[in-house]
Amino acid sequence: MTATTDTPHLAAAPRAGGGIGGSVRDSLVVAKRNLIRMTRIPEMVIFGLIQPIMFVVLFSYVFGGSMMIGGSTSPSDYRNFLMAGIFAQTVTFATAGAGAGIADDMHKGLIDRFRSLPMARGAVLTGRTLADLVQTTLTLVVLAVVALLVGWRTDENVGKVLGGFALLLLLGYAFSWIGALIGLSVRTPEAATSGGLIWLFPVTFISNAFVPTENMASWLQPVAEWNPFSATVQACRELFGNPGVSPSDAWPMQHAVWASLIWSVLIIVVFRTLAVRKYRSTA
Repeated sequence: MTATTDTPHLAAAPRAGGGIGGSVRDSLVVAKRNLIRMTRIPEMVIFGLIQPIMFVVLFSYVFGGSMMIGGSTSPSDYRNFLMAGIFAQTVTFATAGAGAGIADDMHKGLIDRFRSLPMARGAVLTGRTLADLVQTTLTLVVLAVVALLVGWRTDENVGKVLGGFALLLLLGYAFSWIGALIGLSVRTPEAATSGGLIWLFPVTFISNAFVPTENMASWLQPVAEWNPFSATVQACRELFGNPGVSPSDAWPMQHAVWASLIWSVLIIVVFRTLAVRKYRSTA
């Protein structure tokens, strides 16, 4: 009589779907996870709305009567000039939150768990940046309503206005990849927040967002005019019908829409590549 023993067979590990379709599916799953997390922590969204609303109100009423735009000191003229800059600042400042979120996931070991799953390597970061893009869209909608309440007006058709907001979201998405790289490169969420804001201040303030570049020092004007942030701000002013002042002869200011698109796509390509490479090599 012989006894037979059943040899347990290890279940084959699930394999990730290959190709672009699998990567898109994995990215959407991660994006959904992050969106659900945001709904369960509503203060993240609320605090993200308060700061840009404060900027709108403070700049409109504190500086509105003292800034000269196109030879006019009318508060309404400055308000129309200002809003494209405030919108652009809002989408770029969301970068710090994106970096802090990824750093927090790294700190808690969540990224290591994702790394062990059969999923596309870039899906974790792509999903996170897509979720941040949804939150940024919500913030822009609320901010646009507040801007209308304080007197901002557009002089172009709906299609051009929506095109301006699309450029803003593209810039915010591009900068979120810079935040992702910072979040992967630091050890704590606090460091990611600080690191995400340090470089944003010169980018946003050495630009045409709040004052015309012609008012800056001569050596600083080319820096502001070739700033990717300035290109998007100028493009939005043109699409919103809020030019304020005549742009300089610099190519990005004369072809602002194209410059904004080129800068945003270039930033996405470069920093997504670097962020995914960093994700793969981070222990």
